[in-house]
Amino acid sequence: MRAYQLPKGGAGIDALVKVERPKPKPTYRQVLVKVTACSLNFRDLGIVRGTYRLPVSENVIPLSDGAGEVIEVGEGVRRVKVGDQVAGTFFQRWHAGEPGPDTHLSALGGGIDGMLAEYVVLEEEGVVKIPAHLSLEEGATLPCAAVTAWHAMVEHAKLIAGSTVLLQGTGGVSIFGLQLAKAMGVQVIITSSSDDKLARAKQLGADHGINYKTTPDWDKAAVELTGGRGVDCVVEVGGAGTIARSFGSIRVGGKIGLIGGLSGPATELNPGMILAKRANVQGISVGSTQMFDAMNRAIAANKLKPAIDKVFGFDEVQAAYKHMASSAHFGKIVIRLA
Repeated sequence: MRAYQLPKGGAGIDALVKVERPKPKPTYRQVLVKVTACSLNFRDLGIVRGTYRLPVSENVIPLSDGAGEVIEVGEGVRRVKVGDQVAGTFFQRWHAGEPGPDTHLSALGGGIDGMLAEYVVLEEEGVVKIPAHLSLEEGATLPCAAVTAWHAMVEHAKLIAGSTVLLQGTGGVSIFGLQLAKAMGVQVIITSSSDDKLARAKQLGADHGINYKTTPDWDKAAVELTGGRGVDCVVEVGGAGTIARSFGSIRVGGKIGLIGGLSGPATELNPGMILAKRANVQGISVGSTQMFDAMNRAIAANKLKPAIDKVFGFDEVQAAYKHMASSAHFGKIVIRLA
């Protein structure tokens, strides 16, 4: 079968190579999926650049996100059947509850081989059926960014109608956060350095947009937009240079879902910030299969459609990575294998 692999993390985008590998075979409580499409996350860029915080297997097949059709099941499989359209879960062995100490070892495209191959074997508890109204290309965008946004806003912050969330930028997590928030009746403030992207975000339902280039004190602007109260939750994806302003933007007792470090690690985080706002800060690392299933029910009920920026072919994988590196995208970047 055709696949891509990364001989060594840190060698760069051009190190991604197309290879032939044996078609895998499912065993007990595993399923074989014929992959139709994959999608990219910022994490995938960090892996090829060698900046990802966790170890990456040598010659790993990249990408955590992908969707396709179940074509074979191993003994004992009950959750899905041949013919089902499914997406893989980011962590293959985090079904529900709290993650275990070794959960990260089951992360697709990092600790174990990922989705950028014609066929993949996944754990029975490591697949979810995609909502019926979505295409496989759309389903491929869900496993990392969408589940991360759901975890931060619903599982952690427990936002309800009338709450306010601040989202940073217009990448996958933030745009999914926007769509899910509006479906729940949550007010959305979104930041970007591009007025054009802010306009597109408002077309998706954002209530307010703040250009952080022209309004560097965006935390104060967010407080003003909430009548001086502050937002209930920030989905913090920036890291260095944004975490202090995230604390400045939340209400007393507000929550921050700390997800990533697009601009570097949040080294300026100190306990005084937490005490001053009596804040609740939670590290968010995607989510469990149970969270994915719950999110999919919400997506199906509201007929939400992922925002796809651009679709690349299987022979254009390096171009897809470079498009992500350019930061020109709005929403998700998809690779179609067929």
